[in-house]
Amino acid sequence: MLFVCYPKCTTCQKARTFLDAKGTSYEFRDIKTENPTEDELRVWHKKSNLPLKRFFNTSGLQYKALELSKKLPSMTEDEQFRLLATDGMLVKRPILVGADFVLVGFKEPEWTQQL
Repeated sequence: MLFVCYPKCTTCQKARTFLDAKGTSYEFRDIKTENPTEDELRVWHKKSNLPLKRFFNTSGLQYKALELSKKLPSMTEDEQFRLLATDGMLVKRPILVGADFVLVGFKEPEWTQQL
């Protein structure tokens, strides 16, 4: 599994503690230094069965600075994927990527059920 997060994020820290406590084996990736590519985001989006908007870090400084709450509704999916791939801090985290699933954001009951 791939665990994508921002180490300074408290939610990511909780998710990592959760994974470690369960003895889950994963590859760690810092979303700020190695942001997801457009191709990865497309695959993850499809596996997640979530609306693309759920992949945006709506609480983030970049999201607010770019006024994406106003711009996203008029953007195409291709434009949204391209934008997400430009900066890992725009992407909601943590992300847990398994062989047949993708979890976005840490909700312990959801992660418990999946693992």
